[in-house]
Amino acid sequence: MGSAYVVGTFDTKGTELRHVAELVRSTGHSVVAVDLSTGENPDAPDSPATTGTSTDPSITAAEVATHHPEGVAAVFTGERGSAVTAMTEAFERFLASRTDVDGILGLGGSGGTALVAPAMRALPVGIPKFLVSTVASGDVSTYVDAADIAMFPSVTDVAGLNRISRRVLANAAHALAGAMAHPVPEDESKPAVTLSMFGVTTPCVTSVAEQLAADYDPLVFHATGTGGRAMDKLVDDGLVTAVLDITTTEVCDLIAGGVMSAGPQRLDAIAWSGVPYVGSCGALDMVNFGSRETVPDRYRERNLYVHNPQVTLMRTTPEECRRIGEFLAAKLNACAGPVRFLLPEGGVSLLDAPGQPFHDPEADAALFETLEREVQQNGNRLISRSRYNVNDPEFVAELLAAFHEVVGP
Repeated sequence: MGSAYVVGTFDTKGTELRHVAELVRSTGHSVVAVDLSTGENPDAPDSPATTGTSTDPSITAAEVATHHPEGVAAVFTGERGSAVTAMTEAFERFLASRTDVDGILGLGGSGGTALVAPAMRALPVGIPKFLVSTVASGDVSTYVDAADIAMFPSVTDVAGLNRISRRVLANAAHALAGAMAHPVPEDESKPAVTLSMFGVTTPCVTSVAEQLAADYDPLVFHATGTGGRAMDKLVDDGLVTAVLDITTTEVCDLIAGGVMSAGPQRLDAIAWSGVPYVGSCGALDMVNFGSRETVPDRYRERNLYVHNPQVTLMRTTPEECRRIGEFLAAKLNACAGPVRFLLPEGGVSLLDAPGQPFHDPEADAALFETLEREVQQNGNRLISRSRYNVNDPEFVAELLAAFHEVVGP
């Protein structure tokens, strides 16, 4: 049995953290309270973080700070900004070194939330993660990103106990205790494979997933930026047997400034991990924006397609496709494991089929030729052309053949 970690800055949030720790402890769970204070001497006897009682943190701020690569002095600088930044890195390294984290609960304002969240994000998916925060009712994407962090709006400030904060903190404490008391059993009867999907590649991905389901556990990710990062995280966590990256469209948004980029780190975890990889050019014909009026002025005269009132798609040009191909080639060349990458000459999406609004053989040719030229092909890394559209049953069959080739019988 592991422990529930209750984390935060005890010099400013000690009353609330001690309250939450006792609530979790009262449910029968072992609790490790971790102090993340960044004062000049947070562990001194007269520090607000220290009461001299059994409710003091189990792990002191100084102990956490020793995990910073430059040592304790890099954390306790006397300057709040640099101290919080350094403690954030130290805490992430500290938490990664622990083997008994069965769940974690953090409390904080904007600074405390930013301090705790990166370490939570680095934990494997599935470990219960709760964060009571003053900023939880706004845009929390920078805190949560691709992780499974549940954020509780604190309603009142995290500044003492009152009739509201007691209820909110108790709900969070009991949510953590409940999640730890009722873990979902691991189903390892089938190896997990990830698949990337978009609306315009749904027929392909759905068919692949259905045909793999008898022997594999298909995990489908919507290629909206967060989806690609989440898929990469599962690979990084070692939870994936193979990757079917059928829809690499997030690279378009990175290259052309769309709103669904997964960032420049897309595919990095796949590359270093050596996981078997089958990829394709799914939806590399489009860049995503919001409603039509949000499309940047420089793109207003481009080939635009209103997917729905909230999503406008822009066809990628031959030059953009060359840059997309160069980005993907560099990532594929870095892959340590077996790679197969398929080029669907019949169209890379439902909109790129002949007669459809994004059908552009010149742009597709620029993409395919760049990948064939730039990818360093060998017996372990191969690029192949298909005469079918990405959503054709024949292309599905070719993807599955490539998958079984890299994964083995």
